[in-house]
Amino acid sequence: MTKVFDKINITGGIIVAFLSSVFGPAWFLFMGFLIMNIVDWLSGWYCAYMRNEESSKIGARGIVKKVAYWIVIGISFYMGFSFEKMGDILGIKLQFMNFLGYFVLSSYIVNEIRSILENSVKIGIVLPEFLIKGLEICSDIIENSADISVGGKDEYK
Repeated sequence: MTKVFDKINITGGIIVAFLSSVFGPAWFLFMGFLIMNIVDWLSGWYCAYMRNEESSKIGARGIVKKVAYWIVIGISFYMGFSFEKMGDILGIKLQFMNFLGYFVLSSYIVNEIRSILENSVKIGIVLPEFLIKGLEICSDIIENSADISVGGKDEYK
């Protein structure tokens, strides 16, 4: 029995070490987002199944959308890293650009949670009101913290 637990611990350690090397110290945020992607897709599928509206075309579109989220997250982290390094070369402090990727990731995490909650309501699960309001507040804080306007007009919403 001890050997089984040792193998589980070693396997878990290898997985965490790999994720930490790829995603850095915040690997758990990326893993959580991946899990939420899967739960959202499955809960959306279940909602469609309950209503007899399931469609492979819509399901495939959902998967493509999730992959696109990951691409945008990757691009935003790359932008932050690149601008910080360019700032180092030019002697300009641009370290704050590293937060760009985290703002995008946090925004997508909130959206995934919202979608999971919406799907939960559609299948008849009653949610506490404070959960929905708390998520709204969190979303507003993220949006206001990363508010980017061009010429007084937000062109990216």
